[in-house]
Amino acid sequence: MTTTATTVSQQWVERGFLPVVDVLAPDEAARSRAQFDALEREVGRETAEIRILDRHLDVEFVWRLATHSRVLDAVEAVVGPDVLLLASNFFCKYPAEERGERFVAWHQDVTYWGLEPPRAITAWIAIDDADEENGCMQVIPGSHRLGILEHGKSARTGNLLSINQEVPAGFVDETRAVTLPLRAGQMSLHDGMLLHGSHENRSTRRRCGLAVRFTTPDVRQVAPNSLRGYYRPVLVRGADRHGHFPAVEVPWRA
Repeated sequence: MTTTATTVSQQWVERGFLPVVDVLAPDEAARSRAQFDALEREVGRETAEIRILDRHLDVEFVWRLATHSRVLDAVEAVVGPDVLLLASNFFCKYPAEERGERFVAWHQDVTYWGLEPPRAITAWIAIDDADEENGCMQVIPGSHRLGILEHGKSARTGNLLSINQEVPAGFVDETRAVTLPLRAGQMSLHDGMLLHGSHENRSTRRRCGLAVRFTTPDVRQVAPNSLRGYYRPVLVRGADRHGHFPAVEVPWRA
């Protein structure tokens, strides 16, 4: 997919997401997968599932992936020239026969992030191939224009979200859902208020991706996030003229 600034802007306003952006060449994607495999072995699968958090601050390959020029170019095309890297985490959805029927309930990202205004975007970078069989992401196009919706708790066991949050079924028209399959090394980009989720992994393959959260310097954090913490954003493009967050040094220079 060719992503010009005009294409990105039009798709974003109308739909609230970009389905496929090429980030890594095949050899780069294979190298990133091997580097993640090593990290997975180091921390164990239980931690790797959802608890590898903000390792862009201390693991170089995570930083390089999160700040790849093609990632930041797409983000900048959406939010403008000033960009903060807010947070990152890996999502590993293992085969259901290994870890149970893990899924991601319908939700909006920014609901429990404590941001004012509640504005952020997520780049979901595929470490493994992601498809319908292994539970790739689904989105509801245009749902970012609904504003923040009420979230309750999922009654179904296996929700991978941090506090078991879920938008009630009455707010989600699943007949409009669009699946976002990705090859390893590709990414999707979605607005923090876009309704999205994913089904369990029915394959024999892992489905891993790096979710990188971005915002702009005019946004501030006015309350703890869902993990009861405060973000340590890093300026990755442009300038910070607001100073709402403590300055964090870039971990690795180009």
